[in-house]
Amino acid sequence: MSTHNDIPAGRPRGSARPGYSLDIRLWKVTKTGRKSRPYRLRWVVAGQVHGDTFATTALADSRRSELWQAMRRGEAFHKESGLPEAEVRAAAETADAKNLLRWFEFCRKYIAGRWRTSAAKSRESMADGLAAVTLAMVRRGEGVPADTDLRLAFRWGIVPANAGEAPPTELQAAYEWLTTSDRPVRDLTDAGVFEDVQYRLSYRLDGVRAAGETYKRRRRALNTALEHAVDRGELLENPLQRASKKRVGSDDVVDPRVLVNAVQGRQLLIAVSYVGSWGRSRGRRLAAFYAVLYYAGLRPAEAVGLRLSDCHLPEAGWGKLTLRETRPVSGKQWTDSGERHDRRGLKAREAAADRAVPVPPVLVAILRAHLAEFGTAKERRVFGNERGAVVGSSTYWRVWEEAREYALPPERVDSSLAGRPYDLRHACITRWLNAGVPIAEVARRVGNSPEVIHRRYHGCVDGHEEIANARIELAMQDEGD
Repeated sequence: MSTHNDIPAGRPRGSARPGYSLDIRLWKVTKTGRKSRPYRLRWVVAGQVHGDTFATTALADSRRSELWQAMRRGEAFHKESGLPEAEVRAAAETADAKNLLRWFEFCRKYIAGRWRTSAAKSRESMADGLAAVTLAMVRRGEGVPADTDLRLAFRWGIVPANAGEAPPTELQAAYEWLTTSDRPVRDLTDAGVFEDVQYRLSYRLDGVRAAGETYKRRRRALNTALEHAVDRGELLENPLQRASKKRVGSDDVVDPRVLVNAVQGRQLLIAVSYVGSWGRSRGRRLAAFYAVLYYAGLRPAEAVGLRLSDCHLPEAGWGKLTLRETRPVSGKQWTDSGERHDRRGLKAREAAADRAVPVPPVLVAILRAHLAEFGTAKERRVFGNERGAVVGSSTYWRVWEEAREYALPPERVDSSLAGRPYDLRHACITRWLNAGVPIAEVARRVGNSPEVIHRRYHGCVDGHEEIANARIELAMQDEGD
């Protein structure tokens, strides 16, 4: 037991902060008479007595030595708790760290707040973007689950319907790591953490650079979330606003190598009809679906949602499709209905807006023949699967891949030529532009802005340079006259 005498410490060396005092007296260690903690240490701060008890004399002496060293440094003590200022500050920082909003909880609350007003595709896009960032917002260590599992666990966990539910068995470990080893939101202000965030936005899990559209979609999702964090007071500023938006390798511009010419386009549409057994008519049922993309420039989701009442198909001449609905594909967890296909208005338009698209006689004939052979699907939709349900993206992708093998030479099958059904829309838009249709009219028909059409397709337009050169040459001749 210590035998130190009382040590006066009421030293008027400077002034202490409000609530603190330099008037400190440290007493010697005494016995309490208790069996569990028989040693007591007491000290006085500005007339208020404070103390603690200890199991051994060594522990009591060690604590007395800590307080004594603080007094020798001239450190003020807190009047109410009796602790040195440094200990009070450290305890406050620890408490603040425990109370900081952590990344996963922030994302869960943020997405829940936007869920009701967001389309299924928007929900999935938010989840995908923030899942990528999450890989930079979890601490690494021994036993950390694979990145693929962490992403899947995040995407499962932020769905509001899953709140309070136990995660699937295969995601249990990743979910526990995600919810216990995630960083506070404020760690985004750390330069090293944010550098990793930017990497996760730009690269896939296999280390290959992500497509330009993928990067921009992820960045938009993160930017909106960070603006929300600023509004909540979790961040003083949005760190993305300081980061450069420039990124090399964006695929925002259509690659001319994906475009089919007129002969290739017809061959592909014919080849579709040979996919699948004749009895099942898997390909023939979708031939008109691809023709709508190729001749009218529809998006696949717009074609999926096309109804008979949207079609004006005269026996001769041009017809018209009036588009009112899209059926984009999302997972069941993202839709309100629990179906894989969401039901939305047209892209980038008001919910009740429509878009009229004139269609050439060749497409009118194809659609009339399709309806005569297959009729309509459920809800009077023009296209459906063999059960009359909505055509799934996996279905029209598989049929297209098989049709390419029939229609293209072997050396072109592995190329990017018409690699996706969506490339038929690109071919249609390019054909209209090369025919001299004004950009504004092309934009109206396909549901884009003129600025988007000009930016994305300027490298696909042929022959206009020669026309411009001829006009310039004529003007120069007129000047010579």
